[in-house]
Amino acid sequence: QVQLVESGGGLVQAGGSLRLSCAASGIIFSSSNMAWYRQAPGKKRELVASITTAGTTNYEDSGKGRFTISRDSAKNTVYLQMNSLKPEDTGVYYCRASKTAIFDFWGQGTQVTVSS
Repeated sequence: QVQLVESGGGLVQAGGSLRLSCAASGIIFSSSNMAWYRQAPGKKRELVASITTAGTTNYEDSGKGRFTISRDSAKNTVYLQMNSLKPEDTGVYYCRASKTAIFDFWGQGTQVTVSS
C-alpha cells in the first residue's frame, strides 16, 4: 500500500545540478517526516537532508549551502535540489517517510553519479 517512488537521478558533471523527487502514496503525507539518505558502494547509508511536518530542515555538513530539501503537500512529494555537485556526492539516494515509533518506510533509491 505504501509507496515512495524516487526519480531525477542520473549522470552529471561536477558543478552541475540535479533535482530529485519522491512521490509518496499510502500515507498521510502531512503527518510524515521526510528525509533523503545517500549510500555509496561499501559505505553506510547516511542522512543527507530532512524536513519535518512543520517544515524544519536539517542538512549534512557537506550539503549545507548546496542542497535544499522541500515538500509540496498538494503533490505529496518531497524534493532534493542539489547544486554545485561534487564526485563525493555520488551514491544511491533513498527517500524515507517516518514517524517515530509509528512507521518507517523507504523508497528503492535513485542513482546519482557525479563525474570529475
